Parts: sequence; C-alpha cells; structure tokens
Amino acid sequence: MNPVQAYTLLHQGTLALERAERAGIRVDVDYLERTQKELTEEMESLDSAFKDSKFYSDWAKSQDKEPNPNSSVQLSNFLYKVLKRKPPKLTETGRGSTDKESLQALNIPELQMILDGKKLKKIRDYIEGFQREQVDGWLHPSFNLHLVRTFRSSSDKPNFQNIPKRDKQAMRITRSALFPRPGHQLLEVDYGALEVRIAACYHKEPTMLKYIETGYDMHSDMCKQLFKLNGFNKNSPEHSYLRGATKNGFVFPQFYGDYFRNCAENMACTWGELPSTGKWRSGQGVQVEDGKSLSDHFLSVGIKDLVEFTNHVEEVEKDFWGNRFKVYARWKEKWWHQYQKTGHIDLLTGFRCQGIMGKNDAINYPVQGAAFHCLLWSFIEVDKMLQLPGWRSRIIGQIHDAIVLDVHPVELPMLVKHIKRITTEDLPRAWDWINVPLDVDFEVCPVDASWAEKEKLKT
Repeated sequence: MNPVQAYTLLHQGTLALERAERAGIRVDVDYLERTQKELTEEMESLDSAFKDSKFYSDWAKSQDKEPNPNSSVQLSNFLYKVLKRKPPKLTETGRGSTDKESLQALNIPELQMILDGKKLKKIRDYIEGFQREQVDGWLHPSFNLHLVRTFRSSSDKPNFQNIPKRDKQAMRITRSALFPRPGHQLLEVDYGALEVRIAACYHKEPTMLKYIETGYDMHSDMCKQLFKLNGFNKNSPEHSYLRGATKNGFVFPQFYGDYFRNCAENMACTWGELPSTGKWRSGQGVQVEDGKSLSDHFLSVGIKDLVEFTNHVEEVEKDFWGNRFKVYARWKEKWWHQYQKTGHIDLLTGFRCQGIMGKNDAINYPVQGAAFHCLLWSFIEVDKMLQLPGWRSRIIGQIHDAIVLDVHPVELPMLVKHIKRITTEDLPRAWDWINVPLDVDFEVCPVDASWAEKEKLKT
C-alpha cells in the first residue's frame, strides 16, 4: 500500500466509525442506578470489615496517620518493615512490591479485602461512566483514529474498547447493562490470533507459518513443554486452563518482548496459584488432572520451587527463540537495526511510525498497526454493505480486533456469511502482502438479551 491508499483507509474508516457512533448501544438506566447503589453498599461493608480487623489496628498503631490501602508506600512499609514479611518480589526501586500478584502470594485475608475493594471500585467506575455518558437510555461512544502512535484506534466517552471481558464478575456486571434495539441481538466478530498472523507477514518464520496453515495449536504445544506434560487433552478443563496460562503468561509476552523471569512468576504464581517463596508442598496450586495439584505435578517432575521453575522457563525461552522461532528472532534484530539507522518504521499498510522508540516498540508497532488496519478495512466493507437498502442490522462498535453489531435475527445467517467472506477472503485478495489464512470467530447474544449473555456461534 502507498500513502494515498493509507489516507483513504483512514478517511473511509472515520466515516464508518462515525456511523457506528451515531447508531449507539441501548443501556438499562434502572439497572445502572440499582447496581451503582449495590456496589457502593458492598464496598462500604468491605471497608468496615477491614477497619475492624486486627491487621488494620496494628497498621494504624505502626504510624502516626490513618492507614491508606491505596498508598503502596504505606502498605509496603507495614508489610515488609513492620510485619517483616518476605516480599514475593521487589519494585525497580528495591521496595517490596504491593501489586496484585504479590499481595495474593502473601495469603493474608485482609489483603484480599483490599484487592476486592479495588476491583469493586473499578467495576463501579464503569457503571458510573455509563450513567454519566448515557442520553435517554443510549450510549454513543467515540472512536478515534488520530491518537495512537501505532495508528490503531482508541475510544472514549465511555471507552467502549475497555469494558471488562476476561474477569467474569466484572464482565457480567458491566455488560449486563448493555442491550441491542428491541427485537434485535448483539453479534461480536473477532479475528482469531490476528496479530500473530500479521506478524508472520513480516518475519515469514517457517515454523509460525506451519502452525497457522495447518491449524496446529501452538499454545498447547508450548504448554506441554513449559508444564512438562506427557500429553495435552483439549477436552480437559484443567489442561485448557494451563493452555491459557501458557498463551497469556509466556507466548504472547515473549512475542511482545518480555523475558523468562516475569513469565515464570506469572505462570506459576498468578495462573498456577503457587507460592512465590519457599519450597512447594503437596496439594498447592490449581488442579492439573485426576485430583493432582500443580505442586504435586511439579514435584513429580523434579521442580520444587519458583527458582527451579524459573530456570526451566529460561531454558524453554532459549529453545523458543534459538530453535523454534529462530527466523523470527533474526527478523527482530534486523528490524531493530533498521530503525536505529533510519529513525522510523514503515507498516505494510502504508503508514510510517517515527520518533523515539524502544526496541520492543519498534518491533511491535508495525504488527499492531497493520493488524488493526485489517480490522478497519473489514469494518469499512461491512459498513458499506449495511448501508445498502433493506438491511436493518448496524455496526455499533469496534474493539481492537473485533466488530460489534446490532443484528436483526432474520438477517443473522446471511450477515454471518457475508462477514466471513469479507474478513477472510476479500481482504487477502485486496492486500496481497497477506501471506497467511485469516479466521474469524462469532459470538452472539439471544434476542433482546444483554451483552453479558453472548455465546459462541457455530458457522
């Protein structure tokens, strides 16, 4: 693509996103008011229980001011200097960490109260944001194409792209407020592993291309190696959970520039729920299979604590980049040196990112930008189709690699068919630099149901 085509994409994308803004999404105002009140009451009850605890009393006695759970300095001083607890990890400045993972690892009930209170406040902030921005029972979020350095989109008033999804409680509470037009249903279309696929269009790593073209699951493959499993059962909920830990705790962090130590702690302690300090004991952590805990499994394969697991992950990381994805690794170095010489990087979609960047930025920006532009091109084409006479369905939003639509039930089968064609067939024909197959997943809500009730749609 050339700069003229790049400009045309942004111009048409702006118009299509404006139509989505104007269409809006229906919101249950009574539910918002009721939920805001319930969350406030729950937060007040939790705060009262916390302040009645011996933990709070001892904290107050240790300093000459009222304890502030939101002050990382105060909390760190009390935990690690007064109570003499060993920090699960340190901050860059050498202070004991008070992030979520560290507080959970300490296994102190009152710390969980603090975390629960922060989570409830975050959920309430979303609810209050919906209340503030709704007009006559409708939200019209803004979508921007001019604020992000990677040429991705952003959203505000409210931020439609940041509504909780992974946390089940937060997702249920926030998305239960959002509805389609009466008699319609919400449909979400999500490109599968889009950034991984677009990254392959840059580095052309043979192993990655093989994974994508054959449909073989890279994450389950890495899961076996990282967790030392003899096999992987895709129908096992426990194995699926470990696959999620692998995908989000190692594979994607590695692609985005993280390193083995953070990955090991995230997989073992955050996902695996194992202690970050001391030797692991039988019965600790999440269940792996047949009633066996993760600690039992690790002990059976000779891994006794986080230090030994970290050493194992370091070896896996070396294999990951030195053998499995060595072409990808060479591309990263070549791309970084090219940026150091020119001061800019050019995207496959005709855009140029320039200015001061770190190595991870220079490597990730072209992937993130081009992946979003694939979504934007598809968004524009679907919007064009829905402007034709007869269609009652409308696009109402965009979330990173996904399009959200308000769909008339009669039009759902035909709409899914057309979207599948546009996203996986028409796009690669339009942009011949796409050298991998593309895939999309569909999730749909029942008629008149909230966004919290979406389920995978078989196509």
